Amino acid sequence: MLGAIGNWALFIVIAFFALTGFLYMMRGTVVRHVRAVGADGSPVGPWESQFPLSVAMLTGTSLLSGNLVELALNGDGTKLRLWDDLRSATESITLQLYYKNSGAMADTLQHILIERAAAGVRVFLLYDAFGTQGLARSSRRALEDASVVVVPFRPLSLWRLHLLQNRSHVRGIVIDGRIGWTGGFGIDDKWFGDGLTNGSWRETNVRFEGPAVRQLQAAFAAAWAEATGVLLTGRMTMSRSDNGRTTAGLLQAIPTMGSTAAERFLALSIAGATTSLYITNPYFVPDRNFIGLLVDAARRGVDVRILTAGAHTDIRTVRMAGRASYARLLAAGVRIYEWKPSALHAKTFVADGIWSTVGSINFDNRSLVLNDEATLMILDEGIGSQMTSVFFDDLAHADEITVNGFRQRPWPDRIVEQAANLLSPVL
Repeated sequence: MLGAIGNWALFIVIAFFALTGFLYMMRGTVVRHVRAVGADGSPVGPWESQFPLSVAMLTGTSLLSGNLVELALNGDGTKLRLWDDLRSATESITLQLYYKNSGAMADTLQHILIERAAAGVRVFLLYDAFGTQGLARSSRRALEDASVVVVPFRPLSLWRLHLLQNRSHVRGIVIDGRIGWTGGFGIDDKWFGDGLTNGSWRETNVRFEGPAVRQLQAAFAAAWAEATGVLLTGRMTMSRSDNGRTTAGLLQAIPTMGSTAAERFLALSIAGATTSLYITNPYFVPDRNFIGLLVDAARRGVDVRILTAGAHTDIRTVRMAGRASYARLLAAGVRIYEWKPSALHAKTFVADGIWSTVGSINFDNRSLVLNDEATLMILDEGIGSQMTSVFFDDLAHADEITVNGFRQRPWPDRIVEQAANLLSPVL
């Protein structure tokens, strides 16, 4: 009798923790509206002098001047420059990666890291244990034999199941504490090329120098401390290079109770837009709160356009889940486009031609609520102009979704969209 009672008690305890964990995993974004404290209730916009302060207050990240920011498009615009930067390292290299797979790109990176470590450069590699399952044991052994410090982030185990949904989706590389790289890139041969042909992925990354590099280094140090118990500090985190003129800040967004920095950043950006909002995101699955924010922006006269994945997406379920939101967005005047030539992977937006972001944050619940993410926030008219040009260049390779055309899609597609959308909290 006592044994049966004990078994039932154990079952209830396990069920309780499973349920609470499931409910946390399925939770959506918290922010529904953005209102100013002032009399008219209008949120501050990117062109207003108070905007940087609002960003700092709501995200915890300061926008600082003195940055030099350069966009890097696709593999052709990224990898050779990144390899040159890595080869130039004389003191330290820190890398935080989400995705790595075997191939020519992985071999090149491994060769560079081993060569730099042999030259006395301190090299630290932190990889997400879920996203980077393609890291072969032989590769890790070769790196460690060369004195590269290689550490998995949140390894998968029975005792860490509560962290299974909280992955580090960050892409961050810092060279000598002076040069920073972030974006959506991974280490795989599909990130070679022009983003249009031969199966290469369409990607946008960013190279930067200045105060934002120290913010990226601080994000790495925080993740390294969680993974190893060692807090990295000293000269490698304090190098200075403030020769640029661009105002920018590196947002590190991590899961938390209540609203996250990622969703506050995105909500503020949508609500603050006054003339235009051009979003490029491959995994566009807004929940009802963010659908409402986009609808409100379009109805107040903002030119809202979304470029998202087309038929070549790597995750079809996500695409179908996102399409469940199209009807309401289109009805409000939001213009939606789907990328045609290849897999779209860029995660960017530009608002009012001055407020931009390039990083790892997807427009889905996983990025906004569950994952560790990083994105470079840029308040600069010159970069904003470049981002706008890139967006409209991309539209030449995309199909616009119209209200009438979308209404004529087959009924089986509608059923799949609604079914997939039920999974949107964890996609």
